[in-house]
Amino acid sequence: MMSAKLWAPALTACALATSIALVGCSKDPKDAQQAAAAQQMPPTEVGVIVAQPQSVEQSVELSGRMTAFEISEVRPQTSGVILKRLFTEGSYVRKGQALYEIDSRTNRETVASARAALNRQQANLNVLRVKEGRYSQLVGTNAISKQEYDDIAAQVKLAEADLAATQAELKNAEINLGYSTVRSPISGQTNRSTVTVGALVTASQAEPLVTVQRLDPIYVDINQSSAELLRLRQQLSQGSLGSSNNTKVKLKLEDGSTYPVEGRLAFSDASVNPDTGTVTLRAVFPNPNHLLLPGMYATAQIVQGVIPNAILIPQAAITRTPTGQAIAMIVNAKGAVETRPVETAGVQGKDWIVTKGLQTGEKVIVDGIAKVKEGATVVAKPYQPQAAPQGAGQPAAQANKTAQPAQQAQPKTEQKSTSNT
Repeated sequence: MMSAKLWAPALTACALATSIALVGCSKDPKDAQQAAAAQQMPPTEVGVIVAQPQSVEQSVELSGRMTAFEISEVRPQTSGVILKRLFTEGSYVRKGQALYEIDSRTNRETVASARAALNRQQANLNVLRVKEGRYSQLVGTNAISKQEYDDIAAQVKLAEADLAATQAELKNAEINLGYSTVRSPISGQTNRSTVTVGALVTASQAEPLVTVQRLDPIYVDINQSSAELLRLRQQLSQGSLGSSNNTKVKLKLEDGSTYPVEGRLAFSDASVNPDTGTVTLRAVFPNPNHLLLPGMYATAQIVQGVIPNAILIPQAAITRTPTGQAIAMIVNAKGAVETRPVETAGVQGKDWIVTKGLQTGEKVIVDGIAKVKEGATVVAKPYQPQAAPQGAGQPAAQANKTAQPAQQAQPKTEQKSTSNT
């Protein structure tokens, strides 16, 4: 009986030791299998594009204001009272179209007086010419003195001069009579009339009767900084930027829409505004429907040159270091990731314009940059941009409605996590 009690603790200790040994033996193979499985994980898939150089137009976006192609402030050139307004305010008028009628009675009388004086001068000249003809016969027979003939010849010359002066007065009076009808000097759109019937106007007064503006085509005046213009000209002179012979301009309107018709750059000012440090550029746009109006604000996109052998890379593929250096990640021939510093020259749409750092045919990672690091082995697949599904907003809205009770149940916890984020 005593021997059995003494052996029981010994047997328990042996069983415990045996179980511990068995557990230790079974743990090591499991860890080895997990490590081997980790080493055999498939490489990460990334979306890549192949670098292909091309000629890229370099454009700049500048703000500007629209100005009428032609502007005419119509003023009276004779004095009188307005009898009629012969156009509708805001309507389109043609060159030479009558706009106002001014009381012309005074001008008519002036014309009649000048015509009567002309007739009198003509009659006087005719009498003197007849007398000169008689004297020319008498002086040949010495019936009159040479002095008398010279006097009558001089009177004829004076009468001819007076007749010419009277003819000029008549013509001037007729011109003033024509000014009694105020006509449009250009074709264009009229503004509000500043006078009404019965108003007294004077010749060459300061205030115009109406303003006529030609809106098709229309100017867009753009301001570009002198520093930017200097940089552009230096690039052109160094050959790093090709010149664009036909400079086209695109226009973005105030509501964000794009004007459907392209314009052209008309001229660049030859001097810099000392107050703003800018140079004025003027573009011309067709405006057949009068959609563009003077004073409108717009953003003009001007093609200023062509970058040869540039590569377009989606903006998602380019990252930047704290110092601002642009970095692209590529997949080399061995399937490993490499980082590559690049140089950019602006953007075109949703792509960076890369001028240095990439070679033709290199695979640039666009999708999956956050999942890889330099030296990692990856599987490269062609990058395919994903379009957002049309009904993507509905599930999200439903999820938000479902999550609202949870948000109300735990408001303090979520506010804390939001602040930490």
